[in-house]
Amino acid sequence: MADVITLGWRERLALPSLGVPILKAKLDTGARSSSLHVEWLEVDERADGTWLLFQIRTTRKGGLSAPCEARATGRRSVTDSGGHTTARWFIRTEVELAGRRFGAEVNLTDRRHMLFPLLLGRTALDGRFVVDPSLSYSQTPRRAVRDPS
Repeated sequence: MADVITLGWRERLALPSLGVPILKAKLDTGARSSSLHVEWLEVDERADGTWLLFQIRTTRKGGLSAPCEARATGRRSVTDSGGHTTARWFIRTEVELAGRRFGAEVNLTDRRHMLFPLLLGRTALDGRFVVDPSLSYSQTPRRAVRDPS
């Protein structure tokens, strides 16, 4: 466990495969899955599967990503912290955080009333990072090394 990095409860990260160079995220070990705010979402059924077209709000004051597209990995029910269950689309994307680059499954949802556009859940954190809730923005952005998992 010597190579596990300690992070704060909130950090800045990138989603390189979606063209997002920096995004604030809340790290939540109580949430199983990760959730990403999208402004709009369209479903495109293609011969090679279901593709999702969407746009990410990168800042609270209006920053928007270029339109993104990713292959859906599925649609599943997710129960939020208030106990409400909704069906959400999931994608797999690359996350760059604390000098590491790794794949993570993320659901796409409306988080406009949340402080952070991305909630990074324990499935993405497990085995890679430890979260110290007394820390905040503890990592300086640096060149990522591909995670072998």
